Amino acid sequence: QVHVVESGGGLVQAGGSLRLSCAASGRTYSSYDMGWFRQAPGQEREFVGAISSGGTTYYADSVKGRFSISRDNAKNTAYLQMNSLKPEDTAVYYCAAATDTCYSIRCYRRIGAYDSWGQGTQVTVSS
Repeated sequence: QVHVVESGGGLVQAGGSLRLSCAASGRTYSSYDMGWFRQAPGQEREFVGAISSGGTTYYADSVKGRFSISRDNAKNTAYLQMNSLKPEDTAVYYCAAATDTCYSIRCYRRIGAYDSWGQGTQVTVSS
């Protein structure tokens, strides 16, 4: 079982930036695909983006051009850099690890593709 922990959430004004971190356990971290999701109150959890074990990134249309995902395999950590934040980005952000490789964005979008989830970190964007 992979243990995943997010950090870096907080309160930011619209137009501002935040960087979330996602630390994952496991000797084979470099082989995991890592995904980011978010869930606003009363809404379903939605896909934000993902990074493959090879470093290819995928994004939801709603964040494309504003958010970027990276990973540092030496630190077993993935990052979600969020720029030009909007009030509608307010949500709990979750990181997840997939030990079975995805081969399409359709796969990366599926909650069921991920084996392990973090506890979530709150991001609040004020207008």
